[in-house]
Amino acid sequence: MTLQWAAVATFLYAEIGLILIFCLPFIPPQRWQKIFSFSVWGKIASFWNKAFLTIIILLIVLFLDAVREVRKYSSTHTIEKSSANRPAAYEHTQMKLFRSQRNLYISGFSLFFWLVLRRLVTLITQLAKELSNKGVLKHQAENINQAAKKFMEENERLKRLLKNYGKEEEHVLEAENKKLEEDKEKLKTELKKASDALSKAQNDVMIMKMQSERLSKEYDRLLREHSGLQDRAGKDKKCL
Repeated sequence: MTLQWAAVATFLYAEIGLILIFCLPFIPPQRWQKIFSFSVWGKIASFWNKAFLTIIILLIVLFLDAVREVRKYSSTHTIEKSSANRPAAYEHTQMKLFRSQRNLYISGFSLFFWLVLRRLVTLITQLAKELSNKGVLKHQAENINQAAKKFMEENERLKRLLKNYGKEEEHVLEAENKKLEEDKEKLKTELKKASDALSKAQNDVMIMKMQSERLSKEYDRLLREHSGLQDRAGKDKKCL
């Protein structure tokens, strides 16, 4: 394996390791969000998009080169022509075909896992933000509930005082009671808005979880295919 393909294979193994770490169930998204919010990431954020696109371009070039090599050595005309020149040409051509197929798998999976890794980090960040918003909305809803309860108790107290006061103070108390009723309606409206926002946040969190589960299932399927391809490549290599 040449130096460039050894580097690509190392990059592929590093991608698989990072994806496995991100998929660990006992590390919550909030913990990853704290890790992503370190100051060191902010310093390299300006270079991240350029580096991401550069790596994609390099992997695409290597992938297309591997496809070209596979098509070159898979050609029946090339194999027959090589076999006619010398007896060991067929085996030599098959060896080059195996190497080109191996390079194709390495570059293809590296490109795919690089895109999956970017998407996985984005989903984890969004999920952490949604969970944080859910906690804030829940706290606001609890505060509004407490305030509404307090106003209702005050309203009941004023109603009891109204029965004991004379007619002269009755109008003043009625005005205060009316104001409290208006405040109570406002609080109910705010409570309804907060409840709707909380329900929306919960639905968003469920959608994010479903997306993460589908991504994990797709990753497991691709990992099994990758293992199968590696086993098949190993068997072909042994046959050669």
